[in-house]
Amino acid sequence: VEAGKGLEMRKLVLSGFLASEEIYINQLEALLLPMKPLKATATTSQPVLTIQQIETIFYKIQDIYEIHKEFYDNLCPKVQQWDSQVTMGHLFQKLASQLGVYKAFVDNYKVALETAEKCSQSNNQFQKISEELKVKGPKDSKDSHTSVTMEALLYKPIDRVTRSTLVLHDLLKHTPVDHPDYPLLQDALRISQNFLSSINEDIDPRRTAVTTPKGETRQLVKDGFLVEVSESSRKLRHVFLFTDVLLCAKLKKTSAGKHQQYDCKWYIPLADLVFPSPEESEASPQVHPFPDHELEDMKMKISALKSEIQKEKANKGQSRAIERLKKKMFENEFLLLLNSPTIPFRIHNRNGKSYLFLLSSDYERSEWREAIQKLQKKDLQAFVLSSVELQVLTGSCFKLRTVHNIPVTSNKDDDESPGLYGFLHVIVHSAKGFKQSANLYCTLEVDSFGYFVSKAKTRVFRDTAEPKWDEEFEIELEGSQSLRILCYEKCYDKTKVNKDNNEIVDKIMGKGQIQLDPQTVETKNWHTDVIEMNGIKVEFSMKFTSRDMSLKRTPSKKQTGVFGVKISVVTKRERSKVPYIVRQCVEEVEKRGIEEVGIYRISGVATDIQALKAVFDANNKDILLMLSDMDINAIAGTLKLYFRELPEPLLTDRLYPAFMEGIALSDPAAKENCMMHLLRSLPDPNLITFLFLLEHLKRVAEKEPINKMSLHNLATVFGPTLLRPSEVESKAHLTSAADIWSHDVMAQVQVLLYYLQHPPISFAELKRNTLYFSTDV
Repeated sequence: VEAGKGLEMRKLVLSGFLASEEIYINQLEALLLPMKPLKATATTSQPVLTIQQIETIFYKIQDIYEIHKEFYDNLCPKVQQWDSQVTMGHLFQKLASQLGVYKAFVDNYKVALETAEKCSQSNNQFQKISEELKVKGPKDSKDSHTSVTMEALLYKPIDRVTRSTLVLHDLLKHTPVDHPDYPLLQDALRISQNFLSSINEDIDPRRTAVTTPKGETRQLVKDGFLVEVSESSRKLRHVFLFTDVLLCAKLKKTSAGKHQQYDCKWYIPLADLVFPSPEESEASPQVHPFPDHELEDMKMKISALKSEIQKEKANKGQSRAIERLKKKMFENEFLLLLNSPTIPFRIHNRNGKSYLFLLSSDYERSEWREAIQKLQKKDLQAFVLSSVELQVLTGSCFKLRTVHNIPVTSNKDDDESPGLYGFLHVIVHSAKGFKQSANLYCTLEVDSFGYFVSKAKTRVFRDTAEPKWDEEFEIELEGSQSLRILCYEKCYDKTKVNKDNNEIVDKIMGKGQIQLDPQTVETKNWHTDVIEMNGIKVEFSMKFTSRDMSLKRTPSKKQTGVFGVKISVVTKRERSKVPYIVRQCVEEVEKRGIEEVGIYRISGVATDIQALKAVFDANNKDILLMLSDMDINAIAGTLKLYFRELPEPLLTDRLYPAFMEGIALSDPAAKENCMMHLLRSLPDPNLITFLFLLEHLKRVAEKEPINKMSLHNLATVFGPTLLRPSEVESKAHLTSAADIWSHDVMAQVQVLLYYLQHPPISFAELKRNTLYFSTDV
C-alpha cells in the first residue's frame, strides 16, 4: 500500500511542477514576443534598439524556451495518462544536461539588465514595451493575461534552476529505490546541484556591488521592512545592510510613470554601530502597544475580505470591485503589520543617536544582529558620507533590494500557496550538539498574516547538554507556510533585565525554519524531522489537522469519568455545583499561574495534559499532589480540554443560534435583555459553572500588565471552546473551512467577551430578575 501511496505523491509533485512549468514557458514567450518586431525595426532608418542591444538583452532566451517547451510537451502526456509504471527520469536527466545554456544566461544576466535599463532610459518606446509585457495565463484559468516588467521576467530563469532542483528532491523522496527512474533522477539532481553551487556565487545578481567613491566595493548583504519608532509613532522603513554601513530608508512618494526612489532617513557606519546592552538602553519613550482586540478585529476583517475576494473571483466579479476589496485588504494588512510588532531591537551610533525598531519575532531580531556582527568582524573604518555619496548609495537601494514588496498577503501572486488553515501538532523531542551544559528551552513560531509570531514554548530543561523535552503543542495556523524553532539558553541573572519590556534577555543558541509543505504535512501520520542550526540539531515531529476536522466535537460513549460526560451527570454524581475538575484547575491557576505570560494561550505539554486527564477520570486520590507538581500551562490546557470535550458546549447546542442572534443585535438594551435571558435559560450546572469560570477569567485579565492576557485574548481562547456546536452541519455552500471559521468564531469570541466585559452577574440576581428580563421586549 505504502508504495502505491508514494507513486500517488509522485503524480501530485509532477502535476504541480507541470503547472509551474507552463507558467514559466508563458513567461519566456512573453519575453520573446517583442524581440521579433524589435529586430525588424533594427535594420530600418528608425531603429528602437540596435541589433547588438537586442542580442544582449534577449541572450539565450530562445534556447531556454525551446529546451523547456520540449520538456513540457514530453512530460505533459505522461502525467495526464498516468499509471504507476510511467517513467520520466530521462526527461529530467536531459533537462539537467542542458544546464550549460543557463550558465551562459547567468554570465550575461547583469549586462542584459543594465542594457535594458539604459535603453529604456534613452528610448521612450522601449520603456513602454519593457514596463508592461503581457504574460498568458495558464490554459484552464480565467485570467487571460497578467502584465509584468521585463526586469522581473529576466530574473525568472535564475529562479527556475533552484525550483527544478527542489522538485527533483521531492520526486526522489517519493520514488521507490527499485523504480527505473530512481538512478536517472539521482543523476539529474547531482548535475543540478553541482551546477547551482558553481554559479551560486554569481547567481544573485541583485547583490551586485556598488562602488564607494574610493573605489572599494560595497555590497548589499541584507534588506527588509522594519517598523521604526520615531517621535513615538510607528513608521514602516526599508532597512539596507551593506558591507560597511546600515541605512534606513523609506520609499518616496512618486508621480506616476516616474521611477520609484528611496529617501535616506539615517545611516550608521558599522564601525560606529553598537547594540546597547539591556542595562544601558535608556527606557524608551513609551510606545503604546496596540490593544489586542483591535489587532484581532483587523485579522477578522482581513479574513472576511479574503473570502469576499475569492467569492468575487469565483463569480467572475468585476475587476473594479475586486480591486476595491484588495485595496481595503491592503490597508488593514498594512495597519496590522505596523501595529503588531512588540519586540524591541535597538541600534546605537557610538557618536550620537539611538534608534528603536519593533519586530514581531525574535528570529528576525537575531538574524539582523548576527548579520551585522558578522560584518563587524572585518576591519572596518568609520566615515562620513558626502551628500553625493549618500545620494548614490540611496539610489542603488532600489536596484539592489531583494525584498520588493511589503510582506502582506495582498502583494502575493495568486499562484502562491495560500498557506495552511487549521491546527499543527508539534512534538519537540530533543536537541543535541551543545558544547556544554545549560538551561535550555525552545520556542515555536509560525507565520500568520505575512509576519511571524511566537506560538509555543517548551519548559526549561535544567543543566544539560542533551535536553529531552518530548512536549507536544497544538498551534493554530492562519495561512501559515513556515515553522521556525528557536533554541534558547535561559538566563536567571536578574541584573540582565531589558528596560523596554522588563523581560530577562535569554540567549539564542540556534534557530532554524522549515516550509510547511501541505503534501507532507497533511498525511494523517506524524512526520518526524530535524532542524539543524549552527551545529545544534533539534528533533521534532508534526502532523496537521485541517479546520473542518478540528471543528467537530466527538461525543463520548462512556458515562464514567468526567471528560466527555454531560456536565449535569458529573455534578449530580459529585453532589457539586461546579465540577471538581473545573474548581481544582482554576484554583491552581490562580495560586501560581496568574502572572504566567500567555497563560491559557501558550499550550501545555500534551503528554502532561493526557496524564492529568487520566487522573481526573479515574478520580485518583493523588490528584492534588499531581496538580501541585505539574507545569501550570498543562493545568490550563486540561481545563480547556475538559470544556472542549464536553459532549455539547457549555452554553448548549440548543441555545447556540440564539446566542448568535443576540450578539448581533445593535441596540444595547435589547442586547442586554437577550443576553441575560439566554443565561437564565441555561441548565443550572451549566450556568453556575459558566459564572464561576467568568469570574476566574476576569481575575486573570486584571494581571494583564504582567501576564499579557487581556479579556479579548481570553475570549479568543475560550469563546469557541464554550460555544462551538457539537456537530457542525455540513455547510457546503461556504467556500472553505477558513470562512466558516472566521465568521462563526468571530461571533463566538464576541459572545464570551460580552459577558467578560459585563459588570458581575450573580446567579441569584439572574433568577430573581425574571420579570424585568421578560422575553417579549
